[in-house]
Amino acid sequence: MKSNFSHIGLAKLCGWFGITRQAYYQNTWDAITSTLEEDLVIQKVKQIRQNHRRMGARKLYEMLEPFMLEHQIKMGRDALFNLLSSNNMLVRRRKRRIQTTNSFHWLRKYPNLIRNFIPIAPNQLWVSDITYWKINTGEHLYISFITDAYSHKIVGYQVAETMEAIESIHALQMALSEFGKHNHVNLIHHSDRGIQYCSHAYVKLLQDYNIEISMTENGDPLENAVAERINGIIKEEYLETYEIKYLNEAKELLKEVVELYNNERPHMSIGNLTPNLIHHSKTPIKTKKLWKNYYRKKTTIVNPI
Repeated sequence: MKSNFSHIGLAKLCGWFGITRQAYYQNTWDAITSTLEEDLVIQKVKQIRQNHRRMGARKLYEMLEPFMLEHQIKMGRDALFNLLSSNNMLVRRRKRRIQTTNSFHWLRKYPNLIRNFIPIAPNQLWVSDITYWKINTGEHLYISFITDAYSHKIVGYQVAETMEAIESIHALQMALSEFGKHNHVNLIHHSDRGIQYCSHAYVKLLQDYNIEISMTENGDPLENAVAERINGIIKEEYLETYEIKYLNEAKELLKEVVELYNNERPHMSIGNLTPNLIHHSKTPIKTKKLWKNYYRKKTTIVNPI
């Protein structure tokens, strides 16, 4: 149906509303430009999410900044959030938990050495944990992670069908593989009191490398906050978005996901840089790092050695 104003000239319509024809055309062009820019951003987000399938708006914004600068797109984080919301592209977090720690055993349990400890360089504190991964057959696999608490880089990992100590030992061996023995007198290994970490074989491997052993003293997740956070990121943002049926598929996927996490995903607590960049940097990086240590927040300078 034609508009009742279709016979009226543009000059008269602009006069009625108190705007110039130049302003009319400019506003029309701005609307077109804005739509094109939003389409470009949406397409770039889809491209990023091919690998980082459940990456949230804050991390996306960091990864989009070079792209938006290159294309002269001005869009703040709130605008990006609104754009994702209007396109049904926001990520919903899911909370599920299965007990993976058995601390009711007769093996020796070690004291917590990191209650007031703040790492100021890589390889001063490693944190370890085991988490479950429910695959499409309905069965659970179990992942052992070892993470450098300073850089947040995953330095060792292993996925298996059981939670036997030998699987956690494989993750530790991976973490230690780039070092020679007796190099780590200043390194602390922190974990919960699970039977895997208290096993004779696991403890002996740590002692062979002169690594101090630290363990949580109660069931509070804040006692191993960095490890708990890594578990959530890897599962919620990556693993749970894939259909996996077999262990060999799981091993290949976990390897790819750890590479993406270490090398591409920006991390807020290290100045929105990537874990691998912080871990291997030879020069000081001038940015503030928010270290979450139990119930307090501390601020330190990221200054890798």
